[in-house]
Amino acid sequence: MASWARQVSRWCCLLQSARAAEFPGRLSGRSSTTQACRGFTPLPSRNDVLPWRWQAYRRVSVGSCSPSGSAKDGSFSPESTLPSPVKQEQAKAETLPDLNAKILYEDWDDIPPSSALEEISEEEAVQIIAEPLLPLQSSTLRDYVDHSETLAKLVHLGVDLSQVEKRQKAGQLLLTLDFEKDIRKILLFLKDVGVEDNQLGPFLTKNPYILAEDLETLETRVAYLKSKKFGKAEIAQMVSRAPYLLLFSVERLDNRLGFFKNELGLSVKKTKDLVIRLPRLLTGKLEPVKENLQVCQIELGFQRNEIQEIVFKTPKILTASKKRLKQTFDYLHNIMGIPHHVLTRFPQVFNSKLLRIKERHMFLTFLGRAQYDPTQPSYISLDQLVSLPDEVFCTEIAKASIQDFEKFLKTL
Repeated sequence: MASWARQVSRWCCLLQSARAAEFPGRLSGRSSTTQACRGFTPLPSRNDVLPWRWQAYRRVSVGSCSPSGSAKDGSFSPESTLPSPVKQEQAKAETLPDLNAKILYEDWDDIPPSSALEEISEEEAVQIIAEPLLPLQSSTLRDYVDHSETLAKLVHLGVDLSQVEKRQKAGQLLLTLDFEKDIRKILLFLKDVGVEDNQLGPFLTKNPYILAEDLETLETRVAYLKSKKFGKAEIAQMVSRAPYLLLFSVERLDNRLGFFKNELGLSVKKTKDLVIRLPRLLTGKLEPVKENLQVCQIELGFQRNEIQEIVFKTPKILTASKKRLKQTFDYLHNIMGIPHHVLTRFPQVFNSKLLRIKERHMFLTFLGRAQYDPTQPSYISLDQLVSLPDEVFCTEIAKASIQDFEKFLKTL
């Protein structure tokens, strides 16, 4: 009986709390219903317990229970017969939150989101800003700059994407990298090596592949160069002038240094100076170098010690065009009559344009001043012949005016 009364009490209190605000008229009708309850004084017999319980439940369910004060006039009330723990439960139940507010929140959450197929007005349609679609395929990185933070920052850094995309798979590499995670640490490493800020963009334009290298591997290669007594400024110069240098393994760098030392018979210091002045000797192919050494020795007729001196003074001769090298030597040696030992003293002449050498030699011959023998008076060195500007060459070497030289060139 106590369990049934507790359940009925809870139902009654919940219904009263939920409907009190919405149906105030019903609260005014409680007095008449309470009087009906008070008039029911006789207790039911044992056989009538079930009908009495049903009748009482009906009365309680519509909010007809009288307050606890109705027991003063001796009339029966279902609440008056409840034990004190049940009354305490009823008092606690009356403090429940408003069910109407809870239902309101649930209804608000049940509102479905707007559909992509929902019709909108023309005013709303005009306000919609559509982002351009990212191309699935493209032959240029320009189409991805507006969509890629990495590419945008590289452009701001000075990287020429039009040149990068010409390199094999370089464009695909940049699209897969994250600037903060992958690129920033490489930039900091290059700055620590000695690459200037304004050279970072051109450096990455020439060698974007360094962005995919492991940082520890790069640091190991720099440590190897330091172990070979290359200074910090020298390493910075080599890396800046040969951007691919740090892509080579320690073993390959060591083999290259050993090759030039042994092939040319240079000391360690001279070998070091050689690659500092032309660091691409460490990154380029060795076949052209070997071929030029054979040309100098076999076809041009220089001795081994002469080749050492020529290469040490002018390292570019090792990577020069064989055809150009032979044509320049042929004119200097066979036409101008300059012997091997003089060419060995001034190997810079092989880096000059053959047309410049011809024009000036022919002008000096026209003036009768073409004297290249150091033992004779009015001697003209090969360095003076090719390195001076036209004005200085005319006034100091040819002893003529620049107008005379220009008029002579028109006769050729």
